[in-house]
Amino acid sequence: MSMKSFDCGTLIDGIANEPIRDAVVLVKDGIIEEIGPQESVSVPDNAEQIDHSNEIVIPGLIDAHVHLTGKQSMNPFQALTTGRVESAARATADCRKLLDAGFTTVRDVGSGTALGLKAAINTGDIPGPRVFSSGPPINQTGGHIDAHFLPIEWLDIDQSPHTRSNWFSDRILADGPAECRKAARRNIREGVDLLKIATTGGVISEKDHPQQQQYTDDEIAAITEEAHRVGIDVASHAQGSEGVKSALRNGVDTIEHGFYLDDKAIEMMLETDATFVPTLSVMHQIVTEGSDHGMPEYGLRKAREAWEAHIESTQSAYEAGVPIALATDFLGNEFTPYGKENLLEAELFVEEIGMTEMDVVKAATSVAARTIPDARVGGIKPGNHADFVAIDIDPLSDISALRETNTVYKGGHPGEASAPSYREEQ
Repeated sequence: MSMKSFDCGTLIDGIANEPIRDAVVLVKDGIIEEIGPQESVSVPDNAEQIDHSNEIVIPGLIDAHVHLTGKQSMNPFQALTTGRVESAARATADCRKLLDAGFTTVRDVGSGTALGLKAAINTGDIPGPRVFSSGPPINQTGGHIDAHFLPIEWLDIDQSPHTRSNWFSDRILADGPAECRKAARRNIREGVDLLKIATTGGVISEKDHPQQQQYTDDEIAAITEEAHRVGIDVASHAQGSEGVKSALRNGVDTIEHGFYLDDKAIEMMLETDATFVPTLSVMHQIVTEGSDHGMPEYGLRKAREAWEAHIESTQSAYEAGVPIALATDFLGNEFTPYGKENLLEAELFVEEIGMTEMDVVKAATSVAARTIPDARVGGIKPGNHADFVAIDIDPLSDISALRETNTVYKGGHPGEASAPSYREEQ
């Protein structure tokens, strides 16, 4: 049995509206056992004492929308020629960067490598955050996830995506309720933590538009039915309001992006208790730097058209009380690098949306945890994993303080020691 006591100058638990001063967090075998002011927590004599009494301690951060693909370019043709082994090696390095920056949990919503990374992290072979992945996303032929620039016969749509290589492993095309149901079952067979679909067009897909609805109600319902039957969520890439509403009407749990939200779409989010995952960061990067990093002209044009609407939609959702999760949609390349730059989303929430710093901390912790199937992440409370970050500057005064991590704990262990080897435990 391992018992540790963490002394915290200020504890922001990610749940309450007020921090706790001079707090203690008691951890047993990687799980939080008790928290509170020093005078209220009885620390066992055999507990290892760890001093952060001059620092602010917050929950481990969550990025609720990443792609652990290891691809190094926004140019689709360059990404196409990168081998899977190279991509997996780069994604392994990305996992280390995320953990070092304070991200102890991430939700991967579309890659062919994330499930393998998750397995290697869970056995302690590589350092990284807790990874929860959808595996390859599912979409209609000609939809956002289709590779519009390739001949359709190259995609070999009848072959299992899990046996394809590189680019082709990161997508599944399925049409009609029967194919959609089978695609969902194939991903579930692989052990995914959620399913990812697309119910609208997008920015980086060549021949569609964010406001075009994709998938019929019957197709969406077939996928959500299969997911909910085994107790996992469905996330939908949904940028236009009609695609958002069709997703919500048919059981989708999280809305990714939401550029053009009308009043009804926001009302439906509240009625269904959906979580909104706006991913402002990737749009900001496309609009400000996309032309320097191989982004196709059609992607630049659509992003510039949508940017102001994206800000306004997120503001409206926030003002209405929709739960909003921090997420970047980053890929880990030079244009959207993993690490401290994942905190760009927190800064945009304050600067562009007008969120309070406390609400941003919650968006990165307890609200983002709504998208994660492990209920033990996202807040410093008894029963949760001992995932937290110590920093010098109060993020409630300056949200950019989240970039300045001193020590990152995952399961009560610092840094690379955060995942004890499965072999050692045996």
